[in-house]
Amino acid sequence: MASSLLLLLDDIATVLDDVAVMSKMAAKKTAGVLGDDLALNAQQVSGVRADRELPVVWGVAKGSFINKLILVPLALLISVVAPWLINPLLMIGGLFLCYEGVEKVLHSLHHKKAATAEEAVEKLVKDETDLVTYEKEKIKGAIRTDFILSAEIVVISLGTVAAASFISKVTVLSIIAIIMTVGVYGFVAMIVKIDDLGLYLTQQTSNVKQSIGRGLLAFAPKLMKTLTIVGTIAMFLVGGGIIAHTIPLLHHFTEDTTDHLELIPNVGNIIGAITPTLINFAVGMIAGVIVLLVVSLIQKLWPKKVTS
Repeated sequence: MASSLLLLLDDIATVLDDVAVMSKMAAKKTAGVLGDDLALNAQQVSGVRADRELPVVWGVAKGSFINKLILVPLALLISVVAPWLINPLLMIGGLFLCYEGVEKVLHSLHHKKAATAEEAVEKLVKDETDLVTYEKEKIKGAIRTDFILSAEIVVISLGTVAAASFISKVTVLSIIAIIMTVGVYGFVAMIVKIDDLGLYLTQQTSNVKQSIGRGLLAFAPKLMKTLTIVGTIAMFLVGGGIIAHTIPLLHHFTEDTTDHLELIPNVGNIIGAITPTLINFAVGMIAGVIVLLVVSLIQKLWPKKVTS
C-alpha cells in the first residue's frame, strides 16, 4: 500500500514537472498573441467613463474566463474527434478580426468631432443617455475579440503539448488559460487607471509626487490613443497571420519571400525579420476589405426588415 502511494506520488511529481516545462514552452509560443491581446483589450475599453472602467474590464474578464471554459474542452474534443476542423475554425475567426479591423478604420475616418461647444454638450448628453447600451456593446465587442484571440492561444498551446498525455494537455491548457486571462486583464485594469493614479499623486504634498502625477495625467490619454491604433493594427496582424498560416500557398509565399530578402547584403536580416509581419498585415487588410464587401452585398440583397 505504502509503495503504491509512493509510486502514485512519484507519477504525480513527474507529471507536474512535465507540465511545468510544457507550460513554459506554451507560454513562450503564445507571447506574441498575448501582446496583441493586451493591446486589443486595452483599446476595447477606451472611451468608457472613468468610474465605469474597472466594472467594464471585470465584465470582459469574466467573459474571457467563460470563453476559455468553452474553448479548452472544445479544443481537446476537436483535436481527438476532428483535428482537421481546427484550421477552418481559426480561419473564420481570423476573417472576423480582419473585418472588425476594417470597420474600425472606416468608423474612425467617418467619425466627426464636435465643431462647437453646443455640439459637444449635445453629444455628451446623448452618450450619458446611452451609457448602459454603450457599455454593453463595448463588453460584447471585447468578449467577441477575446474569443478569437483565446482560440489562437489555446490552439498554439495545444500544438506545443500534442505528444503529451491527456492529463498533461488538460493541465497545461488550464494553466495557460488562467495565467493569460489574469495577466492580461490585470494589466489592462492598471493601464486604464493610470490617470486616476496621476490625479491621486497631484493631490499629495510632495513636489516629486505631484510632478509624477502631472506626468501620468499627460501620458494617460496619449497611451490610450496609441493603444487604440495599436489595437486596430493588431487585428490585422493576428487575423492576417491566422489566414497566412492556414492557407499553404500564402504560408510558402511568406517563407520564400523572407528567405530571398534575407540574402540582401547588410540589411537582409532586418528586412527578413519584418517581412512576415508586413505580409500578415497586408493579408489582414485585403481579407478585411473582401469580407466587408461580401457583408455589404449580402445586406443589400437581403436588407433587415424594420419592425414598427
